[in-house]
Amino acid sequence: MAIEPDTNIGGAKDRFPVTNHSAIVAVRSGDEGVRRSAFERIVRSYWKPAYKYVRIKWRASNEDAKDFTQGFFSAAFEKNYFAHYDAGKASFQTFLRTCLDRYIANQRKSQQRLKRGGGYSAVSFDFSEAESELVLQTFPSEASPDDFFYRECVRCLLAESLKGLRAHYQRSGKDIYFQLFQLYDLGDSATISYASLADQFGLTTADVTNYLAAARREFRKLVVTKLRELSASDESFRSEAKSLLGIKIQ
Repeated sequence: MAIEPDTNIGGAKDRFPVTNHSAIVAVRSGDEGVRRSAFERIVRSYWKPAYKYVRIKWRASNEDAKDFTQGFFSAAFEKNYFAHYDAGKASFQTFLRTCLDRYIANQRKSQQRLKRGGGYSAVSFDFSEAESELVLQTFPSEASPDDFFYRECVRCLLAESLKGLRAHYQRSGKDIYFQLFQLYDLGDSATISYASLADQFGLTTADVTNYLAAARREFRKLVVTKLRELSASDESFRSEAKSLLGIKIQ
């Protein structure tokens, strides 16, 4: 899916520190409620890439990968792993992956695993969905497991933003905006035209143009919000926004 730059993002009203919104920064809070909430936001964004990475990199069985994934995040919460992250040394994704590798290596060495159901369980892990996705995915021979993990993190971010877009238009009673976006931007645009969509939904082509433009703007805003949440500094946020969206945010 191509995401077009939006010159409206990053304007004067959008200039405020990313740290005000960062879960990675908030996870260091001395307030237990703030720390728990921030940790849950991190888990929601990274548990699925972590599970798939364990299956690929560590060649773990489906059941072992489930145990390792939930066990890792339980240990991360109990021992406050993420509070030790230093943005000056590596990206948060690299840090999390390194922590995950170390955790699994230690678990295998001691031949002990935290079984699912114990420890941290505030976030629901839909492992069946993750496994179904993994079965359908291709893993290029030239790609490393680390590259795969990064791509899965991006994939998860976009998927969560898409869920947010659907919910936004359901709440506002404008489902047609999401339907058009899904059909044209996520479907095969080579076989779908604005005119065919207008005919299908009883709209004018101008309506389709305007609705799609609005949906794309809203989607980009949701992506930017997720990027802020998962960035530890303004610099890393701007870098990710430019890399993923092709936009420059002041």
